[in-house]
Amino acid sequence: MISLPSKDFLETPIEEFVISSEKVAHVQIGNSAEHALLVLTKTGYSAIQVLDAKYRFHGLINAQRITDAIIGMDHIEYEKLGNIRVEEIMQTDLPLIHLNDRFQRALDLVIDQNFLCVVDDNGMFMGILTRRIVLKQLKKQLYQFKQ
Repeated sequence: MISLPSKDFLETPIEEFVISSEKVAHVQIGNSAEHALLVLTKTGYSAIQVLDAKYRFHGLINAQRITDAIIGMDHIEYEKLGNIRVEEIMQTDLPLIHLNDRFQRALDLVIDQNFLCVVDDNGMFMGILTRRIVLKQLKKQLYQFKQ
């Protein structure tokens, strides 16, 4: 069993580990699936946030959801891409984390997610907390304990 010298780091607010919303690609409600697919392809991201005009978070869109929406019986119906809106196919049932949440909550949630969307109390998108960042912080704490 691993025991850490202090559980203080689990109580650390996640705010200092968040990748700011200005550095994260997103699409807006009303954008087409075609636009979202273009952004996903150009950025190389697995998923991107869907925001409204006031930058409130509404969901995530990924290539799988877009592809599922255009698969027909006999072929992929690419012509539908421009007519499908991201809000029609985005994922909305996902965990969110707040800037003032603690590292422990992030650690619990990131197990099943590549990244967590960070919002403020008004639902404004503040950025993301990646699994990579969480694991790096945990590794840092474990190595400090080892020494």
